Amino acid sequence: MAFIKLDQKKLQHNYKHLQHLFQSRNIEWGVVSKILCGNKLFLNEIINLGVKEIHDSRISNLKTIKEIASDVQTVYIKPPAKRSIAKIVKYADVSFNTEIDTIIMLSEEAGKQNKIHKIVIMIEMGDLREGVMGEDLIHFYGQIINLPHIEIRGIGTNLNCLSGVMPNQDKLIQLSLYKQLIEAKFNISIPWVSGGTSVAIPLMLKNARPMAVNHFRVGEALFFANDLFTGQTIEGMESEVFKLYAEIIEITEKPDIPSGDLGENVAGNTFESNENHDLGTSSLRAILDIGLLDMQPQYLEPHDENITMIDASSDMLVLDITNSEKKYKIGDVISFKIRYMGALYLLNSDYIEKIIA
Repeated sequence: MAFIKLDQKKLQHNYKHLQHLFQSRNIEWGVVSKILCGNKLFLNEIINLGVKEIHDSRISNLKTIKEIASDVQTVYIKPPAKRSIAKIVKYADVSFNTEIDTIIMLSEEAGKQNKIHKIVIMIEMGDLREGVMGEDLIHFYGQIINLPHIEIRGIGTNLNCLSGVMPNQDKLIQLSLYKQLIEAKFNISIPWVSGGTSVAIPLMLKNARPMAVNHFRVGEALFFANDLFTGQTIEGMESEVFKLYAEIIEITEKPDIPSGDLGENVAGNTFESNENHDLGTSSLRAILDIGLLDMQPQYLEPHDENITMIDASSDMLVLDITNSEKKYKIGDVISFKIRYMGALYLLNSDYIEKIIA
């Protein structure tokens, strides 16, 4: 069985590094745990770091977090579905919202559960995913400000997740101005301006963050230390908290070009020859015990730089190991660097073993 390994020391190092960065700037922050897909082993590692606030987009994951540590503040980070209202109020202390009708339902359900449910109003800032349009914000706020059992914890925005719009100082200043506008209009104070995700950390490090932006939600930077502006590792952090390992189950010299009438494979792709595929050429191929059911090859990179990915089927991954300096044998394990989406696939698979190093 293939397995994914979490490096405990690297995770701890990254958490302490981020904690220092945020505390020194008086920024509150929470860990986005959705990449862990509710895995109790890994969630325990997060909670053991001393995390007081965890964000997720799956109610079942928030339920698991509450079962492990009921005192952790849980945040549901997408607009709630009508059918999920009762569970969201039960397992999420805070939810991100964009619809008045949904907030009314949250208010009614919180009353039934004898709770105060906190909400963050998400504002559209150009990425075109969730968010109230800026011109509608004052009216929107006025409709919900006096709802019982609801506490408006703050405003926020999401960037880079759908259209790839990057955060910049102008957009975060605009978010800060929305805070000022609402506070002046309704004579209230907004605790959170949640404009920060992993992609905004480089702006913070360059002191390009408006001071009003005082709340971050961080997942990718914690686990991968990615500077999403440069593609490099954030200085002082560790990039490989996760590694994938898969076992070789076959090694055979085979032709480079398939024989027979060609159609689509299981993934809907057809074989295309290139200049390196000449009739009569062959390569030493290794088959690993992992496939498309568990991962997507484009998000994996072998640590052995002389290995080339060929293709994958539902349960097997084929590699060209011809040029490797290592003499692989059956039963050997090949390790891979993993990108964020690659880890999401792997951690969501019940067929991939999860291990802590």
